[in-house]
Amino acid sequence: MGFARACSVALVGVEGVVVEVQADLEPGVAAFTLVGLPDKSLIESRDRVRAAVVNSGAEWPQKKLTVGLSPASVPKSGSGFDLAVACAVLGAAERIDPAAIADVVMIGELGLDGRVRPVRGVLPAVLAAAEAGYQQVAVPEQTAGEAALVPGISVLGVRSLRQLIAILCDEPVPDEPVDDRGRPDAMLAGLMVPGTGLGAGLASPQGEGHTPDLADVAGQLRPRKALEVAAAGGHHLLFSGPPGAGKTMLAERLSAVLPPLTRQESLEVTAVHSVAGILPPGEPLVSRAPYCAPHHSATMQSLVGGGNGMPRPGAVSLAHRGILFLDEAPEFSGKALDALRQPLESGHVVVARAAGVVRLPARFLMVLAANPCPCGRHSLTGAGCECPPSVVRRYQARLSGPLLDRVDLRVEVEPIDRADLLEQGGRGEPTAVVAARVREARARAAERLAGTPWTTNSEVPGHELRTRLLAAPGALAAAERDLERGILTARGLDRVLRVAWTVADLRGAPRPEAQDIAVALELRTGIQRGAPMEMGAL
Repeated sequence: MGFARACSVALVGVEGVVVEVQADLEPGVAAFTLVGLPDKSLIESRDRVRAAVVNSGAEWPQKKLTVGLSPASVPKSGSGFDLAVACAVLGAAERIDPAAIADVVMIGELGLDGRVRPVRGVLPAVLAAAEAGYQQVAVPEQTAGEAALVPGISVLGVRSLRQLIAILCDEPVPDEPVDDRGRPDAMLAGLMVPGTGLGAGLASPQGEGHTPDLADVAGQLRPRKALEVAAAGGHHLLFSGPPGAGKTMLAERLSAVLPPLTRQESLEVTAVHSVAGILPPGEPLVSRAPYCAPHHSATMQSLVGGGNGMPRPGAVSLAHRGILFLDEAPEFSGKALDALRQPLESGHVVVARAAGVVRLPARFLMVLAANPCPCGRHSLTGAGCECPPSVVRRYQARLSGPLLDRVDLRVEVEPIDRADLLEQGGRGEPTAVVAARVREARARAAERLAGTPWTTNSEVPGHELRTRLLAAPGALAAAERDLERGILTARGLDRVLRVAWTVADLRGAPRPEAQDIAVALELRTGIQRGAPMEMGAL
């Protein structure tokens, strides 16, 4: 009787579980049994592995073969177990020393000719292996750069099963020819799901090779300042106004104002994108904040995650550590919009399906853009809006009160006048200038919040704002009056304090003063309070 074991990783959402692949050979009628809660693609690995082993020059054992995936209670899906199954079988057949593969985590799909094909989710799988104490992984050569992002792990990138056999047996490693006929590498087809990024709205806001600049926006003093405050503190933002005023144009320029991701944030974003199949080949690490803009016909499952079988990341997870832009927000279904309430507060989403429960990261900056009515001319003087008052109320009520209460900044975008459009009033500040102020403000917030689990002002709980991070004496008088009048809720007061701290950080002040509270109240309620909004005045 022969027995050997190898290791692989099963992904549950964006978290990995190390799986022990055990192979057992016994005398009897030649058969191949795979157990351990595999899905359809994993059951089909029996034929792929047999053909790959034979075509790699090894002998397939003509005995009763049982391959078990442990723990058996964890659902296993995908073709990434092929490499571990093949090595476990060869170890049981004594073609490979079983001790040489016992502590190596193997991830990869096998072609019928023995080539190792890349699979999605390599980064979270290697992270799970490192947390479990493993120090060596074998992955397809195309994803070796992604696996190498994990510190403390020795990465072995292989092109074929015969190469891996030679390395494990300390034999001369054969050369594998590379297809260099100028066409796209077919081996990379397994890394990206066609249409996934487009379906989620995940793309560069203005196309490849073009960086939108805030200097392109004519006028819009107050919305530009709200955009800067949102970027500096991570505050959610609502732009409302008539069509053509520049709401989408402003939102598309927010991603360039945000600072680059930290190393930990980059690993989190890369892990989600790798599992979702939208990580571009050749770019193993995402360093910029993602920008996700789903269409208003998106369902609740496409926003928060779901799908057949094990739930997959939705738009809120693809926008993790980045921007979720909902253009024409009232046109989204009310069920889909209200599903955003929980991730806006907690920073993650829990999706429960029959196949299992998945916890997905979802800490994003939400930007909403809305028209005042179906025709969009309700707020314009003399524009001839023909929408009845009941239609206007019903249209505006599509954004529910509990959802809007979680939005820190609500700004009215006015139509552009002729002087601003023709640049007679001068161009606004470019993105580089605004981004520099945002980086400085975030550095002040990070220094103040050092030693706490929070990094931006939008994450600080209200209890901390009222007990430890106090505003200047008497600065909250206006906010307290609004709370007594019912203009603000208790959550609204906490969010005004968070915005005020961000405004103070942009000014370089040690704590919020009365003018900072006035700016925060004006940006949230829309009531004019005489707060300074000039560029750089904060």
